[in-house]
Amino acid sequence: MSLRKRFPRRVVLGLALLGLSLVPAAACSGGLGRQYEYEEEVYLAVDGSASVYVNASLASLVSLRGVDLKTDPTAVLDRDLVRQIFTSDVARVVRVSAWRRAGRRFVQVRLQVDDITKLNRSPMFAWSTYGLERRDDLLIYKQAMGASAAKSPGPVGWNGSEWVAVRLHLPSRIRYHNAGADNLRRGNILVWEQTLADRQAGKPLDLEARIERTSILYSTLMLFAVSGTLALAVMALIIWWVVRKGKVRGRA
Repeated sequence: MSLRKRFPRRVVLGLALLGLSLVPAAACSGGLGRQYEYEEEVYLAVDGSASVYVNASLASLVSLRGVDLKTDPTAVLDRDLVRQIFTSDVARVVRVSAWRRAGRRFVQVRLQVDDITKLNRSPMFAWSTYGLERRDDLLIYKQAMGASAAKSPGPVGWNGSEWVAVRLHLPSRIRYHNAGADNLRRGNILVWEQTLADRQAGKPLDLEARIERTSILYSTLMLFAVSGTLALAVMALIIWWVVRKGKVRGRA
């Protein structure tokens, strides 16, 4: 019996759409079994500027950073307060969005940073030190994450399976990193992970990545420019040869 006869087309289509809808959810969880309670995503540029995304439950912000936020998922989220907490002289808040998962409210805060090495001047990132060193043809990024606020958020439903991650999106070829051979990277993305319990206890998390100083985008544009120039040169040579051959035939 064919699939079409056993299952109406409407049912098959509905199952397909359901499968597609689960893909983003799986991606947000960070993979099978990984439920990230707190994430920092840094999109680094070769000039030291960066876009930084913090994806975190309100409970983790209370526990790890010691801020005063309501962790009740039914309470109205004060986005202006979240924006105020993350705003500083070194980091501009671009957007605040929110969602719920596992009975807890989560927020995503997008920030723009002009100099990543100064980010620890912001109270929300003061638990880390950031370094960016230019050595020969390399750009060396270092981040050391230290003690958390270790504040109790109250009963929020944590069961010990929660994780913390720092995700680094790099602009050029990676020469070295200490994220581990089995780190969850795709392309130029490196991931460092800790259990939430280790982060609450302030277990150090040290990051290092060494990349080329020329960005992939710049290299790609240069490649296109060189390729275009060569193509134009070849085309001009062909036109010159055709014209010259025509003149020779005309004389004959």
